[in-house]
Amino acid sequence: MTRSYLPGILAMAAIVVASNILVQFLFGQWLTWGAFTYPLAFLVTDVMNRVYGAESARRVVVAGFVVGVICSLIGTQIMLQGDGYSYPAVTLRIAIGSGLAFLTAQLVDIAVFNRLRAGAWWRAPLASTLVGSSLDTAIFFSVAFSASLSMIEPQNDVSWAGEILPILNAGPEAPLWVSLALADWLVKLSLALLALVPFRIIVGQLMPKTT
Repeated sequence: MTRSYLPGILAMAAIVVASNILVQFLFGQWLTWGAFTYPLAFLVTDVMNRVYGAESARRVVVAGFVVGVICSLIGTQIMLQGDGYSYPAVTLRIAIGSGLAFLTAQLVDIAVFNRLRAGAWWRAPLASTLVGSSLDTAIFFSVAFSASLSMIEPQNDVSWAGEILPILNAGPEAPLWVSLALADWLVKLSLALLALVPFRIIVGQLMPKTT
């Protein structure tokens, strides 16, 4: 059975590490590239939950979390060059924020999915992903970019994320990271709907192998 978990563990670890790097690069004005990769973690969790059960999904989440955190911490020691200065591939705040957000959101996702698993096939993955994504966004962006938590990594200058601007250029004024978080959350909601298609296909392929 452990061998069956391996693809899920590897996929989860790869998603976490890639997202930790890509979240540092903007896509347009309000999004980061990580917004398009991280939601795949919920797809992996929900597939494992449906096919192997909640306890198996938790094991994959914990294993993926450990591998992802280790790789992220290694990333904090890798220095990249740009615009005449060096910076870590993954900052410590992003590594911590990602780890806390990931573990909390994924475990809540599993709990919600398990509560709704007996209903229509789409209800459990959709509801669990929506709840998990909301938690993930709130925790990650607060820890990674909020000025009130700068003591986590004082040497990491994230003042750019604290620039006061109208939310998404249309709402009341707030730090830039609030707009980034809101845009990220909206993308996650959209991808939660789109992910129902691969969820249905993948589960359909895997379920006969486990009966």
